[in-house]
Amino acid sequence: MTLDRSFSERNRASTDRIRALAARLSDAEMQHPVGAHWTVAIALAHLAFWDRRIMYVLDMTERDGKLFIAQMDILVNDSSLPLWAAIPPRAAARIAIETAEALDKRLESFPPALLAEISAYNKRWVDRSLHRGEHLDEVDAATDNMTV
Repeated sequence: MTLDRSFSERNRASTDRIRALAARLSDAEMQHPVGAHWTVAIALAHLAFWDRRIMYVLDMTERDGKLFIAQMDILVNDSSLPLWAAIPPRAAARIAIETAEALDKRLESFPPALLAEISAYNKRWVDRSLHRGEHLDEVDAATDNMTV
């Protein structure tokens, strides 16, 4: 099965969005609410966490030579909120950017057959722009015309 490699360009674009957001917002602006429980900084820490999860899946899939499915509970987001909130805003942005860049590069060079297997199981694990874009759109909507 041949995998459409256009995910690489979309992933790079979503990483660029994270980078631009981090450059545009002050630390105070990164504390701006996004939804009921999150801030911009929490959204960035969340993205870094889930991108790191995919890096782990890639590591284990490559090691085993077959799809590795990490068992994760949906409660991870809620239970992680206090930890993510404790991360200073600029650190959350740095971690999100560094993780997104590393994952983008890893996905681009990952063995094609294994990557196709991962994508067939869950395309969001390969096309990270899908997950990143959802949260970045929420952040953009929350920070449009914001006052600090």
